[in-house]
Amino acid sequence: MTKGAIAPESGGDYRAGYERARSLGFFEKYLTVWVLLCMAAGIGLGYLLPDAARALNSLKIAEVNIPVAMLLFAMMYPIMVQIDFREVVEAVRHPKPVVLTLVVNWAIKPFTMFLMARFFMGVVWAPYIARDPGLSYQAGMILLGIAPCTAMVLVWSYLAKGFMGLTLVMVAVNSLSMLVLYAPLGSLLLGASDITVPFLTLFLAIIFYVGVALIAGYLTRTSLIRRRGAVWYETVFLKHTGKISMTALLLTLIFLFMLQGRVILEQPAVIGMIALPLFLQTMLIFVVGYLAARTLRLTYEDAAPSAMIGASNHFEVAIATASTLFGLESGAALATVVGVLIEVPVMLFLVRICLRTAHLFPSRRAQVG
Repeated sequence: MTKGAIAPESGGDYRAGYERARSLGFFEKYLTVWVLLCMAAGIGLGYLLPDAARALNSLKIAEVNIPVAMLLFAMMYPIMVQIDFREVVEAVRHPKPVVLTLVVNWAIKPFTMFLMARFFMGVVWAPYIARDPGLSYQAGMILLGIAPCTAMVLVWSYLAKGFMGLTLVMVAVNSLSMLVLYAPLGSLLLGASDITVPFLTLFLAIIFYVGVALIAGYLTRTSLIRRRGAVWYETVFLKHTGKISMTALLLTLIFLFMLQGRVILEQPAVIGMIALPLFLQTMLIFVVGYLAARTLRLTYEDAAPSAMIGASNHFEVAIATASTLFGLESGAALATVVGVLIEVPVMLFLVRICLRTAHLFPSRRAQVG
């Protein structure tokens, strides 16, 4: 195909429609405000209605919460329908960003989290926290550190205008890597020789959060483009899908914080002690990944998701694992919930950093165009 020719799927100026669909409107621009309001609403509801929160939390299959899975599907599906799946093939041909992601996620991040947990809980906060709770908090932080983000990184990459084909490939690679590496790293870093990690939980989480939405998105995209054309699909069908995804994100936050509202309100000092090292860890890993991407001369569309997939955590898996291994009332479970507390605001902040620094990287769109 010659340069400038229109791809069969495009049917015309579909890239312009795609960019319009991804532009940040009023809702997305002030998403941090909505996130904070929903977190506050969830905490309040959880405190006022603890029985309702416990009833919702009991709706599980293999420790995978069904309401959360449904909300995450509603969050993921509108993003999946916007992915041109031919880009996945293109991403596989250029493995450098995927290799970078694997190195950061499995050779760097777990060990920096381990050091952060040991330093803050064992040294900085040692005068204020008893030894046993401190060790429990460390365990939860470590479980977060060895659970790199999968599904949610699609949201961050989408907002940062990253290459969604690459992001989808990284999600698949991360999901498979977790099944193989999560238990050995957990055993090593927690110092337990026979740690039991619920692999069924990992498998079902990946299927619920990513697989079902992926298949539904692919079938929707291919069938509608074949019937109505790419111009209609990109400029009409996709026009409001981003708002559906963001609304599902906010509802997910309300639900998650309902489950832990009372604990958060009753232990504010401990929440802050756990949140600080988690925040520093997130920023450190993002900087490492982003600078490495620049050193490797990656395009912005590859660099942004490569850095953010390491910075964020698969908090659903971490919470389920901590609850299974140590109990719902444990310090480890609390530490993983604090991961949720800081995850969305911090990642939205990193999205803004990416958008503001995009000019420091070459552009994939300029290369393709």
